[in-house]
Amino acid sequence: MSHQDSYYKQNEDYAEFLSGWDPTFYGKYADALVPQPAHGRALDVGCGVGQVVRRLDENGVEAHGVDVSGPNIAKAREVSARCQIYDGRRLPFEDNTFDSVGALNVLEHVDEPEAFIRDLVRVTRSGGKIVLSSPNFFRVLGVGDYHHTMRGLANKWRNFRRLMFKRDQMRRCPDEVRFDRMQPIIRENFQPDDDAIVRTNMLEMMFFLKRAGCAIQSAHCTDRYVFKPLHILLNLFPTKYAMFNSFIVARKS
Repeated sequence: MSHQDSYYKQNEDYAEFLSGWDPTFYGKYADALVPQPAHGRALDVGCGVGQVVRRLDENGVEAHGVDVSGPNIAKAREVSARCQIYDGRRLPFEDNTFDSVGALNVLEHVDEPEAFIRDLVRVTRSGGKIVLSSPNFFRVLGVGDYHHTMRGLANKWRNFRRLMFKRDQMRRCPDEVRFDRMQPIIRENFQPDDDAIVRTNMLEMMFFLKRAGCAIQSAHCTDRYVFKPLHILLNLFPTKYAMFNSFIVARKS
């Protein structure tokens, strides 16, 4: 049984948690997912209870959503009939269906992240947009880190060394590159992101998008709107690859 099958499919607590999302949490992602032209078709993979689909619909986008969770989709279908459950492995759409496709904080939870990225690209039309956002589990810079793999100087040093190894591997042995996996933390009281099983990071996310035939349009370490001068400063230097989050917008060739 896959991680998604065992942990998400009937998780009522997760649906309740998502229902309480502050719109500022997903605002940057939802706005980036608006296709060009704006009246095109967009797909939110891991749509949760449908907040992003609702926001896109309100902006004139034909928005679709998929999720592996039955409780999530039950709530999402109160927002839109274009939300549906899927198996978490292959998206239930033909090739080149959507003008934009995105996944917010999903990649770190999937069993086959490399294949997941290829599938996002598969259902995107040529010239369409892919928006991919996940935590940076190889975080080197930062304080108050929420995950144990990010906390402490020893972990930050290991993360830095692992990033340097990955960068070298992408150059020397690209066919051998794979996301690192990790054991989930399962608590009796649900806490999101403890259950992550993939050590997502910006370098590898960009690498696999390029391998799938995409050009990177932008890559930020900030997944939410922040004060513009601070946003520019945080993303101006290569240190962005070792901070906070990975928020990537790519274009399919």
